[in-house]
Amino acid sequence: MYFWISPLIFTIFVWWFSTGLILKLNGLPRRFFKAIFAISLVALMMAFWGLEISSQQATVAGAYCSFTCAIMIWGWQELAFLLGYITGSRRSDCPAGLSGMRRAWYAFQTINYHELTLLSLGIVIFLMNLDAANQTGFWTYVILWGMRQSTKINIFLGVLNFNEAFLPQHLKYLITYFRRRAMNLLMPFSILLSVIFLVPIWLRAASESSAYEMTSSALLGTLIALGLLEHLFLIMPFPSELLWKWGYKNHR
Repeated sequence: MYFWISPLIFTIFVWWFSTGLILKLNGLPRRFFKAIFAISLVALMMAFWGLEISSQQATVAGAYCSFTCAIMIWGWQELAFLLGYITGSRRSDCPAGLSGMRRAWYAFQTINYHELTLLSLGIVIFLMNLDAANQTGFWTYVILWGMRQSTKINIFLGVLNFNEAFLPQHLKYLITYFRRRAMNLLMPFSILLSVIFLVPIWLRAASESSAYEMTSSALLGTLIALGLLEHLFLIMPFPSELLWKWGYKNHR
């Protein structure tokens, strides 16, 4: 009955620790960046290998492994972005007076390579999981992608907290494409949509008799809940970066 407690705690820890670890690595001197990126490529290959194996195992261990491997694949691109290796074709401040669709297009150019890589990784994971017995990894990646797209659009439209402390100096130009607002029109719909997906997944986690199904649903449900929390952090007068102060305190 309480099988959902362990995946809930596990997901919260992975979310907190992986974010802080990426910030910590990105905060190291730039002379280490090439070595960090090379090691991350090895970790990426191991994650795909683990995902390939665990996707054929509809077990509790398989759900945990598949979930973790998908997080590692997502985290690789987040690290590559923050290190400055995979960002966008535009790497300069937003021109003064720019607005409307042109401003949106310029903003997209700052992350277009990043977005293309995320989409490509997602397609690979989808193809790997076409006939998989364990779809946890695939849906983990879908949730991460959907939540992150919503976050990016909301930040572009305007939020209270940018979490600009997370951005290294070589990416500070991105801040010029953001708007500081207490709220934007998209945010309520983003929150509502998150709740609409969250409720049935948690109901499934509470009602499933299979340990694997319960574990998988709890992992995914907690991930959506954390994505919803991140959205709330954007509009609440709360310095959420304090949760990861240990990770970015050495940023210059």
